[in-house]
Amino acid sequence: MNRRLFFTLLAGPTLFVSSLPAADQRPTAASAEVWARTELYFGTNKPDNTEVTDTQFQDFIDHEVTPRFPDGLTLLTGNGQFRNSAGVLIREKSHVLILFYPVQTQDANKKIQDIRGAYKRYFAQESVLRADSFSLISF
Repeated sequence: MNRRLFFTLLAGPTLFVSSLPAADQRPTAASAEVWARTELYFGTNKPDNTEVTDTQFQDFIDHEVTPRFPDGLTLLTGNGQFRNSAGVLIREKSHVLILFYPVQTQDANKKIQDIRGAYKRYFAQESVLRADSFSLISF
C-alpha cells in the first residue's frame, strides 16, 4: 500500500508519526461525511495516592459515556505526563477516549462537558483534557 508519512513536532521532544493513504485511496466527498472528533484524556492518579482502577474506569465508561454516545467509541490506554497547577510534573497511566459523531448531533458539547465534569467529581481530578477536530468519515 502506498502511504505517505507525516511528522509533527508538538511543544517538546515528542514526535508523533501518522500515515495517510495515498490520494487515490482516500474517501471521496461522495463516499464520506465530515464528522466531529473529540478526544478526552483521563488521568488515573488520585490525590489520596491511589489510582483509578481499570474496573472503576470501565464502570465510568458504562454509566457516563455509553448512555450519552451509544453508537460507538474507542479507548486507548497509555502513559502520560503533565505539569499540574502547582507546577509539579505528574506521570500517570492515562486513558484516551475517542468519539466520532455527526456535526449536527444534538447537545454533543453538553454531553461531553457532563462526562468531563463527572470524571473530575468521581475521581477528584484537576482536569480532563479535551481536543476537538473534524474528520472525513466513511464506513
